[in-house]
Amino acid sequence: MRILKEFESFIMRGNVLDLAVAVVVGAAFNKIVSSLVSDILMPVIGLLLGGVNFASLSWVLKPAEGGVPAVVLGYGSFLQAVLDFLIIAAAVFAAVKVVNRLMRKNGEEKKEAKPAEPSQEERLLMEIRDILKTKQV
Repeated sequence: MRILKEFESFIMRGNVLDLAVAVVVGAAFNKIVSSLVSDILMPVIGLLLGGVNFASLSWVLKPAEGGVPAVVLGYGSFLQAVLDFLIIAAAVFAAVKVVNRLMRKNGEEKKEAKPAEPSQEERLLMEIRDILKTKQV
């Protein structure tokens, strides 16, 4: 039972829940970007390069013999994965940049805020303090 309570307290911490949400959203974002690259960008790039299908680009290292399949280096799929990574990295960079700008702006607003004027009670107490200081000297 103690282990279950420790596990519950671990799971219920805000950081773990935030991380779990981030992983799920990240996985979904990865699928969207992969589809964008393979279904939209690569066909257009292939068309511009003379009808090249990047998914089928490969280099045969050893042709198939009998029942043994060919050894193929699929560099077209690798190019798609690199493009996926670059798009995801650019999106994360943009998101971090926006968050940093908002945090910096929020910090500047806090610095610009003037300190609150002392209340009437505080002013009276400061006057009393100053009077007592002058009488003791």
